Amino acid sequence: MNLSGVLEPRIEYAPKHYICRRAQGPLVLDGRLDKPFWSEAQWTEDFVDIEGDLRPKPAKQTRVKMLWDDEYFYFGAELIEDQIWATLTERDSVIFYDNDFEIFIDPDGDTHQYYEFEINALNTVWDLLLVQPYRDGGPPVNGWDIAGLQTAVHIDGELNRPDADNRKWSVEVAIPWASLKECAPEGRRPATGEFWRVNFSRVEWRTEVQDGEYRKVLNPETGKPYPEDNWVWSPMGIINMHYPELWGYVVFSDGEVPQDFELPEDERIKWELRKLYYRERNHYEAHGRFTAVWEQLKGEDTWTIQPEIEVTRSLFQLTAPSADGRAVYCIREDGKLWKEEAK
Repeated sequence: MNLSGVLEPRIEYAPKHYICRRAQGPLVLDGRLDKPFWSEAQWTEDFVDIEGDLRPKPAKQTRVKMLWDDEYFYFGAELIEDQIWATLTERDSVIFYDNDFEIFIDPDGDTHQYYEFEINALNTVWDLLLVQPYRDGGPPVNGWDIAGLQTAVHIDGELNRPDADNRKWSVEVAIPWASLKECAPEGRRPATGEFWRVNFSRVEWRTEVQDGEYRKVLNPETGKPYPEDNWVWSPMGIINMHYPELWGYVVFSDGEVPQDFELPEDERIKWELRKLYYRERNHYEAHGRFTAVWEQLKGEDTWTIQPEIEVTRSLFQLTAPSADGRAVYCIREDGKLWKEEAK
């Protein structure tokens, strides 16, 4: 177990939400989003910087549509771009070394056992399963593949042609529930009215044209490319996508209900427990031990919970009642969060 400190995102807890409607027919993938299949799906809000309001708004628009049916979870992404390029052609390459589009899915919201998917403009994909976030020791399972995955990319312009009239590239992805059920509650696809935690990221490198080709701009002081931009749907308040507790809420609708989403009180309780998890980890980093003293963790924040705190030399568990009092939520030193019936 990695007991080092962790960064605490300085962000108001307000993840984005999206009402994901049921698809009205089958999808024939060609990467284009201007066809009837997508007409009933709403766009997400435009992507923002991964750090949210701490950074300027992205210079190029990114947005996503989602749909679902009994077999697939569908994604359509539109990336406005005047520099459309990609180099990686082998599956499970580190795709974010190119400009890319990424999907993150945590079916049960416990921040463990979640999925990451990346795709570039060559339609090369990297799909992996995370046993737990890197802050909690990982590891990523690169050998995991989405059986039955379907993807397509459409280029509005010309790939790897700086002199072309480039406007955007778009992506279609169909992920079978048969693969996603592996980490889902009760081993099943979502039912109407349920939500999963989802987020998206767009990686954008600074490039220039050399000898008729796109090249990453090098920092003369280091000789290495400048850091990439990360633009996301639901902001993280930290340059790290692997904080699943900050991802958005995707609510699955049958077209009638639900039509809107209000953050459940239990989700705020879970967020307060998560903040205490950060602070226990950081207390250990500073003092070599966990603390059961509430005053050493709560800081100047306003809290709605009065947690039960249990610690040993190398373990801790934080517990707080659910909103209805019928259950308790628990979180431990490796970040795992779960619900138990109240005793």
